[in-house]
Amino acid sequence: QVQLVESGGGLVQAGGSLRLSCAASGMFIGIITMAWYRQAPGKQRELVASINSGSITTYSHSVKGRFAISRDNAKHTLYLQMNSLKPEDTAVYFCNTARGTMPWGQGTQVTVSS
Repeated sequence: QVQLVESGGGLVQAGGSLRLSCAASGMFIGIITMAWYRQAPGKQRELVASINSGSITTYSHSVKGRFAISRDNAKHTLYLQMNSLKPEDTAVYFCNTARGTMPWGQGTQVTVSS
């Protein structure tokens, strides 16, 4: 049974940093394209970063240069390093495949104060 558990969110001031983790069970994240998504109140879920099996990464325009996606295949864990955080980064962050094909986890709340 596939399970994705996100953690690492919290309250941070603008300009601060956070590192999110996504622990995957029941699947091997190294062979598929994984992604981080976020959903702000009243908005649709959006994909913010992805990493493919060759470790090629892509980012949405809004986070490029500030966020970095990575993974540890041995630990079955996906990461999102978030730097220079802005209030508009406030959202619940989720991980999933790039096509969103796995059951969604609970996400982790990131709140950036101005």
